[in-house]
Amino acid sequence: MSMVGDLFGSLKWFTVYDLLLFAINLILLVWYAVPIRKYVRWFDFLPSAGLLIAIASVLNGDTTLLALSLYAVTAILFVCTVNKVIKPVRRIPMPKYRVLRIVQCVLGILPLVLSLMLAGESRFNPVSQFSQLSYSQAFVQLNERLSREYPFGDWKKVDWTAMKNKYEPLFQQAEQEKNKDLYYKTLRAYLFSFRDGHVKIMNENLYDDNQVFKQEVGGGFGLSTIQLDQGKVLVNLLLAGSPAEQSGIQLGAEIISWDGKEAREAYRATYWSENPMATEGYQLYNQGRFMARAPIGKEIPISFKNKGENEIKKVTLKAYDDSYETLKKTKVKLNKTDAPVEGEVLSNGYGYVKIRYFLPGTTMSNPDKVWGDILKEFQAKQIKGLIIDVRDNPGGSDDLVTAMAGYLVNKPKFYEYVSYYNHMAGKFEINAIETRTIKPVEPYYGGKLAILINQRTGSSGEGLPIAAKGLPNVRIVGFTSTNGSFGVVSSPIQVEMPEGYILQFPDGRSLNQEKMIQGDSDDKGQGGAIPDIKIPLNEQTFEDKYVQGQDVELNYAIQALESMK
Repeated sequence: MSMVGDLFGSLKWFTVYDLLLFAINLILLVWYAVPIRKYVRWFDFLPSAGLLIAIASVLNGDTTLLALSLYAVTAILFVCTVNKVIKPVRRIPMPKYRVLRIVQCVLGILPLVLSLMLAGESRFNPVSQFSQLSYSQAFVQLNERLSREYPFGDWKKVDWTAMKNKYEPLFQQAEQEKNKDLYYKTLRAYLFSFRDGHVKIMNENLYDDNQVFKQEVGGGFGLSTIQLDQGKVLVNLLLAGSPAEQSGIQLGAEIISWDGKEAREAYRATYWSENPMATEGYQLYNQGRFMARAPIGKEIPISFKNKGENEIKKVTLKAYDDSYETLKKTKVKLNKTDAPVEGEVLSNGYGYVKIRYFLPGTTMSNPDKVWGDILKEFQAKQIKGLIIDVRDNPGGSDDLVTAMAGYLVNKPKFYEYVSYYNHMAGKFEINAIETRTIKPVEPYYGGKLAILINQRTGSSGEGLPIAAKGLPNVRIVGFTSTNGSFGVVSSPIQVEMPEGYILQFPDGRSLNQEKMIQGDSDDKGQGGAIPDIKIPLNEQTFEDKYVQGQDVELNYAIQALESMK
């Protein structure tokens, strides 16, 4: 389809109010630009009608950028022509400055063109107001809306009837008992069942004033754990002076049993997490963090075996208020003061680039240009290969991803279609104007390339490894796949629930060239960018990473580059 066809195809994302305003403003601007010399009295009232429609649209809650651009044109046309409503001019004189008038009207049309270009991304997606309903009524309404509009319902094989049957009785129990804690935990369990990192309670504030979170996992023992591929549960974080250390537990110790359960069983039974766990790899990582959490003051018996020892020791640990220290130390937090992109040539001659997030930073307004300058410097120094590190990258802008990926291709490469739910049509449709292609940019880098990923590489951060996978001389390296939450959050689904909770869900899905969903985890927790070189989490890599402090992923990437011809 042509660009003009794509533009006018964007009308499908307009509300009825938007369509009326667009038509009225376009007619008025064309009429005044020509101008048509035949006088029509009702035409004088069109700007007033447009203003009334704009007011009705605002009262309906539409304050999107798309709508605001239409409101602005409507208001200007009304102010410029309101005198004709009071004092009609029945004889239309030829304008003295026709060219100037035509230019002004063309300028007036530009915001209309802008509204077409932004229609899909900034379309009106009304907030559902369920806060005044009972717990169960609000849940039923929420489940009903999501059954139509959640982008991955079919992909994740969500059985909406089964969800209703499972959770509605729990919400009813919570309202009958007036149990706010049960309501909150049930709501959270429902949301987490989608296994989608973009699903969230916007105003949750877990670490600040969440009493349920504090009551259940506010206490720590001074350690955190991780499960190896073969099942052993080892201590990968130990706080100095903590109850765990004072009890003789050492970094790298194997946990044999925890709170009366075999360690593997206790590990897999852990369900708390800050965010939904989209993939199996992310779930396993978080279970290790939260297994070693408990209510403050709780005493638990554990048995363990330190590295290099045969004796199994038994101790009882008491959970203390550590201000969530073990959780914070095992959760990377985005810092906007850190540069989005940094690069250096390693001592072994390989170029290394860290991409922390795909957004402009406080000290870097054009990360893609900086990335290009880094590549120029690398090429001047004749690097042996390139390593791009997107571990812990939470995402940002897909447009910036495609711009930066342009340096890695020598011919256009398809990136994604974007599909949204169309309220007018009642189905998901592709927003053609938002189709993205990676376009070649100089300087082109076509040498050996390794991309480092982990389970916290999320959203748009997953775009680069997904796009680069399969390119010549490219290897994706990591212990796990990326986060598996590649959905689009342009005009997200938002719902206001009882007790003041505000929920948010992704509103769009990324499709590959075959128009199939890409990047998001499926019903089995499989998804994201899959590593070409999956690093085993065994006793050796555990020792190297958590005890010796080596960058295991980087070492594997260097080995991968050296093995390429």
